[in-house]
Amino acid sequence: MRKLRIGFLTRSFSPETRSSVPLVMQALVELGAVVDVVHPPAQAMDLSRLRVEHDLYVLKQMSGLAVSIAGALHAQGAAIVNPYPVTLVLSDKVVTFRILQRAGVPTPDTYLMPHPTGLAPLLETGPLVVKPIRGWDGHGVRMISGASELADLPAGKEPVLAQRYIAPDGPELKMFAIGGRVFGVKREMRLFVKDGGPGEPFTPTPELSRVVLRCGEAFGIHLYGVDVIERDGTPYVVDMNSIPGFKGVLDAPLRVARYLYAAAERVARGEPLFDSALAGELASTAGPP
Repeated sequence: MRKLRIGFLTRSFSPETRSSVPLVMQALVELGAVVDVVHPPAQAMDLSRLRVEHDLYVLKQMSGLAVSIAGALHAQGAAIVNPYPVTLVLSDKVVTFRILQRAGVPTPDTYLMPHPTGLAPLLETGPLVVKPIRGWDGHGVRMISGASELADLPAGKEPVLAQRYIAPDGPELKMFAIGGRVFGVKREMRLFVKDGGPGEPFTPTPELSRVVLRCGEAFGIHLYGVDVIERDGTPYVVDMNSIPGFKGVLDAPLRVARYLYAAAERVARGEPLFDSALAGELASTAGPP
């Protein structure tokens, strides 16, 4: 029986990295898979030779050349976690939040404005959190409490995306889904910095788990992260991302590796990678990059 082949589209890692990706790769090797790094390439890449050569590809990045390579592989029928079209959607907060809203996921009121100064009337009823439409890890996120602060916001070509600030009753909840299981980690709210510490793991309530799983169902994926704040007993989803770091989740590298290995097995058997209508629709209708 041949070994499963899994290719990673990620970034370079230094020996002292805190990323879990190298640990996931090692766990996959120990499970019996052949693991290759497709991106970054070790040498010049001849695009005419870029073909589907693995049972499964793992798209860890949400921007840059890794996504472009994933698009080229997707156009050739590659099985990718998470799928190239879904990754593109999740990199755009306008699309992401509209899909979440349509799925009935509780989110803060979200607005688009051509210019930052246009947000002034909305500030009369409370602070806003301004976010880049295409951004992650907290980069560029600002809380605005008064109209005088709007002048400090950069005026770019894209509209401004703003969400109503909801003061949480406690710490921010970093929620993670791995193959249908939901894990929670409590972390102190930090709007403007990338996550650092692992936080405090906790067992999600059934209601919170349902909200997190509904997010995945909306996009047809089973490996993702959701940022949640709770107010008066209601969980509000304030961000969602594809294949996060899973910091604070017990045995996360092994759990992720087992999920990816099982996904590669399904593909090798000729079974569909995803059973979601949305994921299937995106995978079949998205054209070449």
